Amino acid sequence: MTFALLLFAVAAVGGLVIARMRFQGKPYPPMGLALVHGAAAAAGLLTLMVLVANGQAAGETTPLVLFIIAALGGFGLFFHHLRKAPLPKWLVVVHAGVAVVAFVLLLF
Repeated sequence: MTFALLLFAVAAVGGLVIARMRFQGKPYPPMGLALVHGAAAAAGLLTLMVLVANGQAAGETTPLVLFIIAALGGFGLFFHHLRKAPLPKWLVVVHAGVAVVAFVLLLF
């Protein structure tokens, strides 16, 4: 469980940087930062899925579902990025909010 939390924490730091950039007026972050953020989050999600599937993270279904929802929002943001369209601020906020709630639930 610690490894999944660490991966999500790395993703969160990247996400904070990306959100800050967006709310300071930059339409989207550098591709490298977006890829590192997404890769860390995906690795955390995959790790959590394996732990839940193997029964090693009993009771962590709610954070898992929330992280999956956050990932769907992340895909939407990434598709905007690929089209070089400004990231919708409302989607940045929803994506981050769901991920933060999932992280806090997983932490406690």
